Amino acid sequence: MANVLVGTNVVPDQLSVRRIGFADLKDALRLGIADFNAMPTHAIFLCAVYPVIGIVLAQLAFGYSILPLIYPLAGGFALVGPFAALGLYELSRRREAGQEVTALHAFDVLQSSSIGAIAALGFVLLVVFGIWIDVAYNIYIGTMGYAPPASFGQFVHDVLTTKAGWTLILVGNFVGLLFAALVLTIGVMSFPLLVDRDVGAANALLTSIRAVAKNPLPMAAWGLIVAALLLLGSLPLFLGLTVVLPILGHATWHLYRKTVDADFAPHPRQYEHLGPRRSAADFPVSLFPWGK
Repeated sequence: MANVLVGTNVVPDQLSVRRIGFADLKDALRLGIADFNAMPTHAIFLCAVYPVIGIVLAQLAFGYSILPLIYPLAGGFALVGPFAALGLYELSRRREAGQEVTALHAFDVLQSSSIGAIAALGFVLLVVFGIWIDVAYNIYIGTMGYAPPASFGQFVHDVLTTKAGWTLILVGNFVGLLFAALVLTIGVMSFPLLVDRDVGAANALLTSIRAVAKNPLPMAAWGLIVAALLLLGSLPLFLGLTVVLPILGHATWHLYRKTVDADFAPHPRQYEHLGPRRSAADFPVSLFPWGK
């Protein structure tokens, strides 16, 4: 448990945070696009599931009268994005280090000694996502009432042309912005840091908060860039996310490298390389990293 929280002999002072500027954001995006161009098949393979999920969620919304939750669910992708992009961080890390890069390397993080800390922070993001959906639904009920929309056209009409609809838009987006700011603060640096170094969940979380506090305007601008690209990628039918998500994932890795100096912290260990090889008699325990 201690290793999950604080990593391997790491103190927060070893993780220094640099000041960055808007030019660094532009360069991070440029490098993210370069990574995507260098390994597009791998990136699309990892993220192709998101458009499918989006379409399925939309279909469920139409079929089970939860149409008002389509927008919060789509926006919720941004709340779990830092966790979902773990494989992309690993691919960018390997390419930056000049190592071999294949689609399977994206899953190396599952064999990392940092996986406990990553899972802990991932659980936090899932809780935040669940709270956001509940809050968004209650905002809808509070402004539009309990009656489900009669049709998609009626729903759009009520949201865009009534006072209650405009209240829903303003309040819902403001609250959503607060949730997005929270996730940006705790997740923008913590997950790529855990992929790169064995520092523990607490140190990674603190470092991410420090990075945002030291660079409030660039980080706010980064959040707006992410939101704008996710909105663009959601059209049509979320298909654009197969390009947008990989680019943002790779770019976030490069933004982390520009912002955090973690060179003195140890790299995560790969469980698959620890200890002697197991025999077939160890199955199925040998499938799990903590059993190796």
